[in-house]
Amino acid sequence: MNPHEIVESALAQCTVDDMTVICQEHSQTNLRWAANTLTTNGVMRSLDVTVIAISGTAAGRAAGVASASVADAADVTAIVERAEAAARSSSPSPDAADLITGGAADDFAEHPDQTSPEVFAQFAPALGDWFGRAGGSEIELFGFAEHDITTTYLGNTAGLRRRHAQPTGRVEVTGKSAGRTRSTWVGRSTRDFQDIEVDDLDAQVRTRLGWAERSLSLDPGRYEVLLPPTAVADLMVYLYWSSAARDAADGRTVFSRAGGGTRIGERLTESPLSLFSDPSYPGMQCSPFAVAHASGSTESVFDNGLPLERTNWIDHGELSALGQTRHSASLTGGALTPMVDNLALEVEGAGASVAELIEHTERGLLLNTLWYIREVDPQTLLLTGLTRDGVYLVEGGEVVGTVNNFRFNESPVDLLSRVIGASATEISLPREWSDFFTRVAMPTLRVADFNMSTVSQAS
Repeated sequence: MNPHEIVESALAQCTVDDMTVICQEHSQTNLRWAANTLTTNGVMRSLDVTVIAISGTAAGRAAGVASASVADAADVTAIVERAEAAARSSSPSPDAADLITGGAADDFAEHPDQTSPEVFAQFAPALGDWFGRAGGSEIELFGFAEHDITTTYLGNTAGLRRRHAQPTGRVEVTGKSAGRTRSTWVGRSTRDFQDIEVDDLDAQVRTRLGWAERSLSLDPGRYEVLLPPTAVADLMVYLYWSSAARDAADGRTVFSRAGGGTRIGERLTESPLSLFSDPSYPGMQCSPFAVAHASGSTESVFDNGLPLERTNWIDHGELSALGQTRHSASLTGGALTPMVDNLALEVEGAGASVAELIEHTERGLLLNTLWYIREVDPQTLLLTGLTRDGVYLVEGGEVVGTVNNFRFNESPVDLLSRVIGASATEISLPREWSDFFTRVAMPTLRVADFNMSTVSQAS
């Protein structure tokens, strides 16, 4: 069965009041390598179905959700039956609402998009050449490249039919020196691998391994730091995930206003920066409608199919929106601002290159990546984590060597108030969250008084 036929088949079996069906086909291909040698490659496909059954009683409307991979029509029937049984036995859903309407999209009956090893036609030969150059320089390369296309078909008993094909690609490379005494990491996100410049990745690995030829030790403390886009992304994505309006209104997050309500309208920083999501952002296009497999603080199964548009979360330094479902918006009195599957940070007037930011740094640390990020205090969004694969000392506008790793303690919200410089924004890749959230565009940020709390023995 084609995915759109699965949706129609499931809906035709509905015996409760309402139903939403989400069918997603995943098509993936990948390359993996170690010590300058390709080790594996593969192609995979899978098909997953989620059925959200809605049953009404005198007490209210209850939702039951069932999900599974499917192979035939019997699997679809089993999922429908499980979802309906769950709905009939559940308590009324607090976020219950009418299903989204809107009719059928013209492309709903099209077959799912597919990826294949051909997506690496330009990248793979360049990677092979890089292996040769690296080996000649006694550099070892480890990493992977993967490309996935997830085609989503969404339909409901209110007549809504939506389809979206989402390409997602990334490449991550760890470069190690002879004897593996020095290490660095580079990564990129992409839609189709046409924009991956292997020579640029090579240059960055060589430059950073070169910086690490001189090693120094530094004590913990507060330092001026240069956070590259990948590190900024890891911090901003966590901020984004923590921006539920309902949780803030309940007094549980950094975005809660003292005395009640949220901090929407409050200035978070004097820096003219804006954090926003936009389904049509060039190079990071994502689903223009909501897809929710479960209800939570920032999503509702009743909002499936809700149209999405650009939303400014922080506008020129002012908190302007938090993640809202229709239900949370009705409780908080705020605007309906559903979450979007990408995130961008721009600083007005910023155009400096990373090299220029280094030149303007009298003494500070240039970080490569962050790792093992965990929340310490939701009230301040204090995070802790480790630096990894390169912390470089900048003195007199030049990188003079590498230093030991640190554990840091920082709030990404508080950090925004200490931004003293920024580069232009570029599409990047979070390292910590790349399995979950890849579509980000971030600048390099120059930040004062970054808290390196202890020395870390991590490499």
